[in-house]
Amino acid sequence: MRRRGFVQVCAAGIGCLGAGPGWLLAASEVTPREYDTVQLVDRRGEPLRPSALEAGRNYIFHYPYTATPCFLLDLGESVPGRNGLRTRDGGTYDWPGGVGPGSSIVAFSAICAHRMAYPTQQVSYIGFRPADGGGRQGRITCCAENSVYNPYAGGAVESGPADQPLAAVLLEHDRDDGALYARGTLGGELFQRFFDAFEQRLRLEHPNAEPEARVRGEARVVPLRGFSRNVVRCGAATGGEPQDDAGT
Repeated sequence: MRRRGFVQVCAAGIGCLGAGPGWLLAASEVTPREYDTVQLVDRRGEPLRPSALEAGRNYIFHYPYTATPCFLLDLGESVPGRNGLRTRDGGTYDWPGGVGPGSSIVAFSAICAHRMAYPTQQVSYIGFRPADGGGRQGRITCCAENSVYNPYAGGAVESGPADQPLAAVLLEHDRDDGALYARGTLGGELFQRFFDAFEQRLRLEHPNAEPEARVRGEARVVPLRGFSRNVVRCGAATGGEPQDDAGT
């Protein structure tokens, strides 16, 4: 595989060493977790190009495990990095921002950081809700408990009971072949809690694969409405979900 320009994540500065172990724990740096680098493909199995993504539409793929869903979003504008995000246990990290030709493509775990609501084939209570105009940006909203996350700011919690951002999926864009890849995660992962809480359900949802098996080689990307039969809408003044099942 050709050498690609990996996303660079800034390291947090070290200071205030005299404040003692308690301060060091609270300000510990969360480092990226590298999993297998997998290529994102469309539902025909062809390499997914940034131009195939419709801005503001919800897309789903599974990474880094068979049963862990993620959102892929083209936010339609350049998305800068966000520094100083914090997990529930006090770890801090810097999110590198969007990738692709317009630096507009981002990805996050689709497992809500509150009670781990996630998209299933029957229903999705969590998803990106486009703004309804007026210069405002859309948000990822979990209708199960009304947690609201800002995908333009690294998945930071904007309101509701969630106590940490959505875990980010680190993406890379190969400028040579135009393909998109997922290579790791950053932030507060909930994967083990997720497997422990939903083990039996996940085995029923994924009868042909081990839910905790690592995704290798490629990950198929589909529109959320092509994955979940019922996408629940909630939240004030949000636009409707774009019509799906065209294109990717």
